[in-house]
Amino acid sequence: MYHLYQKSEVSFAVLWIVLYCVITIPIRGNFGDESIFMFIALALIATALTLFIKKYHLEEKYGLDGWPKNCARFLYFIPAWILVTGNIWGGIDFAYSGLAQVFAVLSMFLIGYIEEIIFRGFLFKGMLPKDGVKTSIIVVAITFGIGHIVNLFAGQANLETIAQVFFAIAWGFIMVCMFYTSQSLWPCIVMHGLIDALSKFLLDNPTLQWVYIVATIVVAIAYCTYLLKLPRTEKTASQKL
Repeated sequence: MYHLYQKSEVSFAVLWIVLYCVITIPIRGNFGDESIFMFIALALIATALTLFIKKYHLEEKYGLDGWPKNCARFLYFIPAWILVTGNIWGGIDFAYSGLAQVFAVLSMFLIGYIEEIIFRGFLFKGMLPKDGVKTSIIVVAITFGIGHIVNLFAGQANLETIAQVFFAIAWGFIMVCMFYTSQSLWPCIVMHGLIDALSKFLLDNPTLQWVYIVATIVVAIAYCTYLLKLPRTEKTASQKL
């Protein structure tokens, strides 16, 4: 795998995206997010990614070497933290009972970790040198959102999936801009994990769910515009918009 990584980081990222989908879609469709099988599969993927990054000392490159410095520059990520709570704006309800709920929540945090490394880490960083910042941000955000169409194969309703795609694209822009400006992937990982985990406490309220989607899109436009106007750090100064 390292040979492919050295040859083409983008191809390496695409390979991981494909592997991730091929492994998790059948498990989600047959057993659900709440199953121990889903948790084990995600844990193995997360472990493989972590070991690869550590083995080749890529923590700094992929923003896993620490929390962002001077968070005040990024408004302490407050606009994004507020949106993180959107799944429980209408109240709280458990999606499952007992251990099933525990496995579902843990799996959601693992999904946040895995997807951030694959999309915001491997794919975004792989595209930057040749494609530049603007193109890389757009492609990674849209690819991440469109990737949620795979939920159709897991039995999710069509309208729900379409809404999730637009929601995910908005979050894709927020997180890739956060990573680009802060050079740390940890805020993205924590937020992504919390969003997914809180979805397992969602009280079904279609009206509020649409409010959440619209609010996310509006905030994404404003917050990403702000983030991309920040002065570049030394790490990002060599990247051209």
